[in-house]
Amino acid sequence: MKIVFQINGGIGKSVMATAVCKAIKTQHPDSKIIVITGYPEVFEGNRRIFKVIKHNELSYFYKDHIDEQPDTQFFMQEPYLHTDFIQRRGHLIKVWCEMNGIKYNGELPELFINHKEKSSFAGMFASPKPIFVIQTNGGMPNQTDKYSWSRDLPFSTAQKIVDQFAATHNVVQIKRKDQPQLNNVYPVDATFRQLAVLIALSDKRLFIDSFGQHVAAALGMSSVVCWIANVPSQFGYEMHTNIMANAPTLEPELRNAVLSKYNTNGIETEFPYNNEEEIFDVEVIINALIGDIK
Repeated sequence: MKIVFQINGGIGKSVMATAVCKAIKTQHPDSKIIVITGYPEVFEGNRRIFKVIKHNELSYFYKDHIDEQPDTQFFMQEPYLHTDFIQRRGHLIKVWCEMNGIKYNGELPELFINHKEKSSFAGMFASPKPIFVIQTNGGMPNQTDKYSWSRDLPFSTAQKIVDQFAATHNVVQIKRKDQPQLNNVYPVDATFRQLAVLIALSDKRLFIDSFGQHVAAALGMSSVVCWIANVPSQFGYEMHTNIMANAPTLEPELRNAVLSKYNTNGIETEFPYNNEEEIFDVEVIINALIGDIK
């Protein structure tokens, strides 16, 4: 039996989808899982997967996987639109499994990095001091607003954290060229596989709800993760130290809110604080990082 599993969205969602693939293979061990994704690099080395196809490379798909193959199943529904997800009744991975009739047993994301990758990429991040990896901004490339108050770490908050650890650690900021850069950091814009090795080599990790925290979970590495609009019960992992934003100090304007309270792009009119300094307590984050276990 073939199972076609389509993943829409960003790279972090594809990392989460590896947990769904694991659950599928557990329930249907003889199935051939065909993944359709925008990020095939996430599934490299994953032997649970029969074939990975990019969204824009579906030539002959009907002929190869549907025509005269009546036992092929299709898991192509969008979990973000499922009632249980919208009503916050469970983790995205759980909802994703159950909406396709797959039993969820707490599967976590998984990545497979081989010895050659580790040895080849490790030299890129060689450092005389322990590595502290920080990801402050997420979102899609070349978005108009470089900072989203509902997802990203405020610049001043992140800078205070960097200043706290700069003497003891080589602070490496994962960032694209179109994202703001902190002071006293080593900026890295690398491939997904290279960044996975970087995270695997790190001593401390501070993430937002973006791909970095999913990669860390897939590698079994506890991290500190800061949350504003989204919640760890839907997108996070118990292995992490999850820090929620402070309660709003202003009544937000939610006339444009539809399926979630806040838009993760950080719509200005929804901002429920007097200023960005009110979102997080810096000392709480610093203390969590000091106590973070590798």
